[in-house]
Amino acid sequence: MTIATAELSPVPAEEGQLQRSISWTGAFWVASGVPPLVLFSIGGIAGATGTPAFAIWTASMLMGFLQSFVYAEMAGLFPNKSGGSSVYGAAAWMRYAKPVSPLLVWCNWIAWTPVLALGCTIAAAYILNALVPDPNAAIRTWTLAAGSLGPVSFSLNTPFFIGVGLMLAAFAVQVRGISGTAQVQRAIGLAVIIPLLVIGVAPLLQHGVNWANFTPFVPLAEANKPAPGAWNGTGWTLVLGGMFLAAWSTYAFETSICYTSEFKNPKTDTFKAIFYSGLLCLTIFLLVPFTFQSELGLAGMLEPSIADGSGVAAALARMVGGGPVVASALVMLMIFALLLCLMTAMAGASRTLYQGSLDGWLPKYLGRANRHGAPIAAMWTGLVVNLGLLAIACADSASFFFILAVSNAGYIIFNFLNLNSGWIHRIDNGHIERPYRAPAAIIAVGAVFGFVNAVFLGAGAKVWHPWALWAGIVTAGAIIPVFLFRHYVQDRGQFPPQMLRDLGVTRTEALVSGRKAGLLPYLTLAAGVATVLTANFLFQL
Repeated sequence: MTIATAELSPVPAEEGQLQRSISWTGAFWVASGVPPLVLFSIGGIAGATGTPAFAIWTASMLMGFLQSFVYAEMAGLFPNKSGGSSVYGAAAWMRYAKPVSPLLVWCNWIAWTPVLALGCTIAAAYILNALVPDPNAAIRTWTLAAGSLGPVSFSLNTPFFIGVGLMLAAFAVQVRGISGTAQVQRAIGLAVIIPLLVIGVAPLLQHGVNWANFTPFVPLAEANKPAPGAWNGTGWTLVLGGMFLAAWSTYAFETSICYTSEFKNPKTDTFKAIFYSGLLCLTIFLLVPFTFQSELGLAGMLEPSIADGSGVAAALARMVGGGPVVASALVMLMIFALLLCLMTAMAGASRTLYQGSLDGWLPKYLGRANRHGAPIAAMWTGLVVNLGLLAIACADSASFFFILAVSNAGYIIFNFLNLNSGWIHRIDNGHIERPYRAPAAIIAVGAVFGFVNAVFLGAGAKVWHPWALWAGIVTAGAIIPVFLFRHYVQDRGQFPPQMLRDLGVTRTEALVSGRKAGLLPYLTLAAGVATVLTANFLFQL
């Protein structure tokens, strides 16, 4: 059995298909919206954990960087697929447990798509703070409608309508296809990444490192309270909660390989895209949280506007100095940084749905692209979902972090399954030539990290909301009946021909002939569930 890895020539695709129009640098700039994700949770993690916050960011980023080499190898097996590492990992699981494949793809999407709503919420707060500093001004307290939806609230307030405008602007750029998107991302990215580097370096050069702000190196006794705690059960639970939330940002540069089927030369572009995106994120995610803590200290990090994220841009701007003009300019650049996040998220998430549809896992209508090669049906789906999430995220910080925690529960599930896809592919398809082959030790480390991530999920999700873990599991499982209808009712138990060709078979029934891992995948699934439940039981606040 072989997997199709032939390099395609960069000829224009037919209308209604994605087009091979970018190199690795295009994907790098599309993924340049990942470093600004630090703005989403830098305040929340600092407020929940205290002085270990910078170490949490460092450890999480190093984990994400090592994991990326597993994903880079898998991407090389499928030069004709878009949608990113979840699609490549799903191909490994489909031989053993069909429903796991759509679950993996879906969990990646529910992790990425809320970036639109959450990013618009923060950007709207930055805009209002800059234009209308008075928190009691009528425009800042106005609400068209508000209410509760189970564990969260919703509000159609001023930030909601500003967010709608930002979301529609990102959508308008995306409909032009990946080539046009990459050009816009390059322009905005240069204007954003450089200021983030300045924020990370300038305060250290001006003031040095305030080492007193890193001691005592113990977690808080209680989240968002200044009293230092200890390395006991509660302290470790808060730290694991920080690792849980940081993963949503630090692992996210894997989105750079969402565009494999749009690379002119996927054989070389795939590895370069994820490697150089990883180096950029490694720099930003190590520098900015360290400088942030050095300048603000524990008291500054526990300010309400820092913990809820609305005051992070202003705090970063004050760190650099230069007066109100420089501060205002940096705040505006942070708003552009969030727009960069929006476009990165929409580009990657829509292609995940698109490829999931083509591979027979998700609803058929999602597999439609427009004449520019943009996955338009998936984009509209993401837009509608995010308008609803935006109304919830704009209500209050508790609702914001509930969405973020549920989203990240899906992301951790995706990472557990996908990291274990690496060794399944190596066993089942070890004879297949790969443009990049990770060291065997990295594949093993990836499998171990899969279970470490499962501990983050079981122990850490509750830090952000008591129901976050269970809501995340329910949200993830919602895709299973959708897949069963698509596969067994619409497709009569057969996968689309292109999906089978990618795996080197002609019939769905022939997939079982490629099983070489025996019971190991099933034992892995059982061990993963046991790890989550055990961690949830052992670590309590």
